Amino acid sequence: MNGQHETKTHVVCEARGAKEDDDLELAFRRVCDGDNRTGKPYPFEIVINDKKANTEGLQICDLMARSIGLSVLRPEQGNRAFAVLRGKFFSGASGAIEGNGLKIVP
Repeated sequence: MNGQHETKTHVVCEARGAKEDDDLELAFRRVCDGDNRTGKPYPFEIVINDKKANTEGLQICDLMARSIGLSVLRPEQGNRAFAVLRGKFFSGASGAIEGNGLKIVP
């Protein structure tokens, strides 16, 4: 991995609509240009795929996003899928995923 910290990494997102896609791309580019907690640019490039592409990776993301979202919106409800995913999040020194690997934004 030596020397790869500046290699471009593509982040693939599913298209939602022209306005939403434009807003997402603008926000993404701001963060990658240094408007982030480190103040440094990130070597990411956004790729917005059409829903009709039905990409396997995006299908998995949809399944994960639903179980993660439900764990936040209905924390008292049982959620076996999130129980499996919880151990995959970065937890930091404290062991908490909230604020580390799990970021909740409005």
